[in-house]
Amino acid sequence: MKDSNSRLARLSVKRQLQTLSAMALAAGFVTMAGTSQVSAQALFDGCPSGQILERFEEFGRSGKMPPDLGKWLNDAEAQKVEPWKPFDNVTFVGVCWVSSWLIETSEGHVLIDTLYGPFIGQLIENLKSTGVDFADIKYVLMTHGHFDHVGGAAALKPLLPNAKFVMTQGGWDEAIESAEKSEGRRAWKMIEQDMVVEDGDTIELGDNSFKVIETPGHTWGTASYSYDVKDQDETYRAITIGGLGLNAIDGPPQVEAYIESVDRVRTLVESGDEAVEVHLTTHGFSNNLDENRQQHLTRKLGEPNVFVDPQALLSQVETLRAGAVERLEIEKKK
Repeated sequence: MKDSNSRLARLSVKRQLQTLSAMALAAGFVTMAGTSQVSAQALFDGCPSGQILERFEEFGRSGKMPPDLGKWLNDAEAQKVEPWKPFDNVTFVGVCWVSSWLIETSEGHVLIDTLYGPFIGQLIENLKSTGVDFADIKYVLMTHGHFDHVGGAAALKPLLPNAKFVMTQGGWDEAIESAEKSEGRRAWKMIEQDMVVEDGDTIELGDNSFKVIETPGHTWGTASYSYDVKDQDETYRAITIGGLGLNAIDGPPQVEAYIESVDRVRTLVESGDEAVEVHLTTHGFSNNLDENRQQHLTRKLGEPNVFVDPQALLSQVETLRAGAVERLEIEKKK
């Protein structure tokens, strides 16, 4: 496995479980961070995956949000990442801790996930800097109902006049219920249900197709999306896995669903002619996105694209599965 993608796989199962749970739990804590006096910008120099993972491990072990991490998670300036392109038709328009991907097709653009709260302005500015006509964004594919992935939908919807906002029925239900229950400093709003998709649906747009793969476990309504990415004269199949964490588990059946989902992703990677070879993640520090970005920017003519790495994806899936098997035993004993 490539060195730049090995950090996640090297974590022990216990630490991996702690980290992924903490990553997902953080979504419920970030808006509480404004009261901290700790300097968020001093916490990390850039967007270092290993250091961020270590702070999430601490959160996972203690169950308490470290004040500096909490402030960093809500600091738009500290989280800022300039748009960049891992593939000719794909632009990263997210921030350090949460991804958003813009995919260009011959008949318009597709956006994956909407960020939230203090990062909405950054997402909008990132989109503008790509030169995309907002009227050309035809779909917004949302992975699941957690607000760090869909909390920006309310701000984006009036700006994207031709876009359909897409999620599974379970995802819509989760998002709408969560927004309705939110209050105080953590209050947020969700748009009314728009386009509902289910497993196996394909959204065709120009020269690309976006397949819906329901992958419940992180939440019951989680979906992943696969689509084509282009690198010079080559085309590869990519996936954005909808959720990695094991927080908010409501019992063994949900963990079993998670295991089935990661097994399904593994099958997609090993499936032959249309096998998935690229993982464009929802949380960059889960698989060294920024380190790979830096390597990609120094790529020389003829060198392979670091993001085309099915073995790294298989290793990540194996680690996720091991953590879920351990969690299943815990849930069965409750």
